[in-house]
Parts: sequence; C-alpha cells; structure tokens
Amino acid sequence: MHSSRRQFLGTFATATAALAFAPRLLSADEPKPRKLGLALCGLGNYSNGELAPALLETANVKLVAAITGTRAKGEKLAASHGFPTANIYGYGDWDKIAANKDIDVVYVVTPPGIHAQNVIAAFGAGKHVICEKPMANTVAECDAMIAAGQKAGKRLAIGYRLHYDPYHQELVRLAKTQEFGPFLKISSANGYTLRRKSWRIEKKLAGGGALLDMGIYSLQACCMAANANPVAVTAKELPKTQPELFVEVEQALECRLEFANGAVADVWSGYDANRAELEATAAKGWFKGARPVFSYRGLNVSTSAKGKLDFGVFRQQQRHMDAVCAAIRDGGEFTCTAQVGRRDMVIIEGIYESIKTGKKVELKYA
Repeated sequence: MHSSRRQFLGTFATATAALAFAPRLLSADEPKPRKLGLALCGLGNYSNGELAPALLETANVKLVAAITGTRAKGEKLAASHGFPTANIYGYGDWDKIAANKDIDVVYVVTPPGIHAQNVIAAFGAGKHVICEKPMANTVAECDAMIAAGQKAGKRLAIGYRLHYDPYHQELVRLAKTQEFGPFLKISSANGYTLRRKSWRIEKKLAGGGALLDMGIYSLQACCMAANANPVAVTAKELPKTQPELFVEVEQALECRLEFANGAVADVWSGYDANRAELEATAAKGWFKGARPVFSYRGLNVSTSAKGKLDFGVFRQQQRHMDAVCAAIRDGGEFTCTAQVGRRDMVIIEGIYESIKTGKKVELKYA
C-alpha cells in the first residue's frame, strides 16, 4: 500500500514537472507567440557547434544577429539562419546593436574574463542577456552585472543548460520531494585531459583553471542534490603533472562542501583526467551519473527506483533557450538566474581562499 502510494506520488510529481516545461497549447485561431530575436556575442566552438544548431529548432527565439571579431563567421551564420549581413556587428558596435529593434536578447559566449564588459554593454544597448557560465571571474563582477540589468530594466539569465535537462530535473525532483530521504552523501568529479595552451588556462580570461570550466557543473549538481547552498568549504590543490603548462591556474583540485543539514559533497575538478561522475545517496535510494553525465547528449544516469533513465533525443541548448526566452517574453520565471550564477562564484572564491589559507571557509552569500 505504502509502496503504491509512493509510486503514485513519484509519477504525479514527474508528470507535474513535465507539464511545467511543456509548451502551452494554442487554439486553432490563436496566433502563435512572437519569437524573440537573439544575437550571439562570440562565435567560438560552442556558439557554432551547439547554440546555432539549437536555434534552428527553438520555438520561442530565433537567431537574428551575430557579434564577432571575424566577419566570415557571421556571414556563415547569416546564410544558415536567414538574417541579413547588415546584422553582423563587431564588439564595439553597441550603438548600432541598440538601434536594431529585431534584437531582444544578446547571448554572451565570450571568455569569462570579458563577460562583465559584454553583459553590461548589452544592457546599455537595451537588451536582455543570457550569459554563458561561469557568470564572471569574481563576485564583484557579478554584482556589477546584476546592477546594470536592474538599471536597464532588463533580465539576466545564465547559460546553465542542465537546469532544463530532464536527467538533472529528476535529481532536483528527488531532492525536493525527498522520495529517498535527503541526499546526505554526495560526490562528483568532472574534467578532461588538457595538453596544450589555451585561453582556459590564462587567469585573466578564464578566472581560474578546471574549476570554472568543468568543476562548476559538479558544484551545480551538488547544490541540486542537497536542495540547498553549501555553508562551508575546505579545498586543496593537487600536484601538477604539467607545471610548465599550468603556470597561472590550478590543474586539478579537490574540495568538500558542507551543508546546514549535515550533508557533505566531495568534488574533484581537473585537466589531468577524463572524468564525469555524480552520486547522491540517501537512506532509501540513490541517484548516479557516469560519463557522460554532464555532456550535451547521451547522458548516463540511473536511480535506485527506476534503473537507467532514458528521456530520448533532444538538445539541452534548445530547451534552455526556449524556456528562458519564453519567460522573458511572457513575464515568467526561469531557474538559471543571475543570483544562482553569483552563488556559484561565491563558492568558487571560497574554494580558492581555502586553498590559499589551508583553512575551512564559511560561505557568505549576502
């Protein structure tokens, strides 16, 4: 009896969550809502390989402009997405971007070290903004970005695609409903082997090493599993196997997050091994993810109740941009807020402070 009731509640919660992210059905004579116009700011691998293809599938937003230092990249996107080449801008063309009323949203996909200047410029041009993760290099930069958005009366979302990934939504559901009880033991690892020079290991552009690039996924997942923000962190940098390459930033680190309810989360992040793991354990069940648990597609996730999960084929970026842009257009809410992006930078600064001092750091979010 109790088991059947738990199964019913779990099924009901899953269906309710699915409906929350399902598009509203329109009557036959009701016009479709307008698609917002989006400009990609920065045309690197992620923009060209993931965001641009996803924007061919989105229902609530379309690509109408490009902001780039390489005009040929913009011309390629203009041809594939059908916008005029007049809508290809340089990074200093914010006055022209402001005058283009087809652009509602700017998606900033430049290195983190210049996120703040691009986001603030986009707000100055009167546009809403999606900013790729990590939000910035420092908490102070996050505060400046949030203030600029408030001054402009525009909204800021962070490119946390996994907020709209159904596998991670299942983790959130389990944490909120406590179907298995609270997840009190959590562990995660995320990283890959980096063997060549890259802007990702330049402190000015990247803000740090693997933590800001890869470890941030683990931090997000641990907060999802705990359904809370950590209150303290202890961290240590691991020995460098390529000290000649990792001069400015860490190659790998470990940290432990502590939560107010007694939950702990152990996290590894590095550029010296190919890892992607997540495990959250409660008294009555578990959630496990193995490579590629944080990737763009084909996630490998299981739970003690349902075994291996399969949510079919979809683009995380399409789900993310559609949800954010529908909320912007319709005055709704989204979960990948600037406040969540700032929270993550508070945690990251705490991790680096713990490494520097060798002490536990109490995390303060105010």
